[in-house]
Amino acid sequence: MIAIAKFQIIAQTLYSQLDTERIQALQVAQELSKKFIELGFEIVPKLLWAIGILLMTRFAIGIAGRVTRRALSRTEATLRKFLVQAAEITILVIGVIATLSQLGIQTTSVVAVVGAAGLAIGLAWQNTLSHFAAGVMLISLRPFEVGDAIEGGEVKGVVDAIGIFSTTLVTDDHVKIIVPNNKLFDGTLKNTTAMGTRRVDLKIDIGDRPIRPTVTELLEIVQSHPLVLDNPPPTCLVAEITPDSTILSLRPWCASVAYEQVRSQIQEQVKEAMKADQNQ
Repeated sequence: MIAIAKFQIIAQTLYSQLDTERIQALQVAQELSKKFIELGFEIVPKLLWAIGILLMTRFAIGIAGRVTRRALSRTEATLRKFLVQAAEITILVIGVIATLSQLGIQTTSVVAVVGAAGLAIGLAWQNTLSHFAAGVMLISLRPFEVGDAIEGGEVKGVVDAIGIFSTTLVTDDHVKIIVPNNKLFDGTLKNTTAMGTRRVDLKIDIGDRPIRPTVTELLEIVQSHPLVLDNPPPTCLVAEITPDSTILSLRPWCASVAYEQVRSQIQEQVKEAMKADQNQ
């Protein structure tokens, strides 16, 4: 009986300890649930506002893109695309900063980090940014268009595409050349098709032939050519006289796109005419 009584006392003691631990666990669980509920009431509205800001940002990006495209409808396509993207990225950055601020994140530090990163990128991409600035100026000022024949940046060719960072040329032998825009904008640029017409300058050595009849003959040759323009009229002047020969300057006009063809064919016809005169 004594043993049974001791066992009952020990059991009651253990049961009371278990009840105490259970009560403490329940109290802890209640405190945690209370804190979770308070945290939920604090975070959920901020999270919903943040989601709302992101949705509004997305909607604003669409509106800004449409408005910018409409406002810049007469602007060059490449520049218009860049400005539209710049407007969309600006609104996106503002929306992200507003979202972070709503979530309680210090945006001043984020802006400082972004600014420092931008400065580092700007220093690292200094040449690239200069090409970008030159591209914007080329697209805005339009010293040449796609299809123009130009010389600049130690290259020569027909403009195939004008980009923000580089310009693509195609040479006469059908080689594609990509030129950084800064090379074209900072140096001397020669546009041989911008005026629509071009003068072909030829130096003709007539030897000891009489000048006036030869000038008349040369003018007849160029005037009969189908690609030579009547206005301005072709001219033929004495460029140089030496003891042994006379140099004439033959100057017909033609369309810019036909320059190489006219130059070649006129020289060929002059050579044949002078050779025929020698055989007579």
